Amino acid sequence: MKRRKISVIGAGNVGGTTAQRIAEKNLADVVLLDVKEGMAKGKALDIMESAPLCGFDVHVVGTAEYDVTAGSDLVVISSGVPRKPGMSRDDLLRINAGIVQSVTREVAKRSPDAILIVVSNPLDAMTYAACRESGFPPHRVMGMAGALDSARLRAFIALELGVSMTNVHALVLGGHGDTMVPLMRYTTVGGIPVDQLMSTDRLDALVKRTRDGGAEIVSLLQTGSAYYAPSAAVVEMVEAIFADQHKVIASAAYCNGEYGIRGVYVGVPARLGLRGIEAVVEVELTPTERALLAQSAAAVKELCEKLDAVGRS
Repeated sequence: MKRRKISVIGAGNVGGTTAQRIAEKNLADVVLLDVKEGMAKGKALDIMESAPLCGFDVHVVGTAEYDVTAGSDLVVISSGVPRKPGMSRDDLLRINAGIVQSVTREVAKRSPDAILIVVSNPLDAMTYAACRESGFPPHRVMGMAGALDSARLRAFIALELGVSMTNVHALVLGGHGDTMVPLMRYTTVGGIPVDQLMSTDRLDALVKRTRDGGAEIVSLLQTGSAYYAPSAAVVEMVEAIFADQHKVIASAAYCNGEYGIRGVYVGVPARLGLRGIEAVVEVELTPTERALLAQSAAAVKELCEKLDAVGRS
């Protein structure tokens, strides 16, 4: 049986670590592509040399040629300029839009049936740009956002309470970044509502840390941005799709009336399977939560309108 094929565009820290995680889980053969051909080939070779130690048999190849990506079942787009200290996600819009649009054109014509997972920032707007550029149906284009934001919140809560990471479940909606909307009513520790275990002040502090999670890592690294957790979030989505798990994962998904949002990609619970996004799952929101999500979606829509304006100029 022919093995599945994943192309990861961008061999930086996120792309390289994503390729490594995919290989170590034996999910698919991987093409790692980067304009810096030597970097893609070097990382791919390094990953392959770990195969006897890690016990995987899929192949990882590095290239700068898009033809090598032809026939991919799934494409992860992680190319773009990383966020630097003091730079907001909005600042990245103009630079990364051109990169993502160019990448999407190349992969879409070579893998017309692929599912796209976008990681480039500002994520929600870049996912919109990839969908627009590819011409793919929206259910085959999604962004990695809520999975990462939810994981960060879960990690901070587990560390605060001294419990297993697997005991904590959380849901974060909205745009990736400053306008995210954590739903604390749906956050539990071993099934216990988190507000029964922690004061409101501490919860608010952890939510703020989650909202600033990417910036905190950027300020510590100085020369880069997060990649271990983002790559793990991507691979959770890939596993859900390839195993047809119908797993609900917070993702940047196209809303067409769900939550009162229309025509924009924003972080919402999405059921993932072989088709990509099978459905946006609607949970009950309070009027305040709904207003915050609408505000977040409006901020994303403003970025998308800027992209549309650039496309027309």
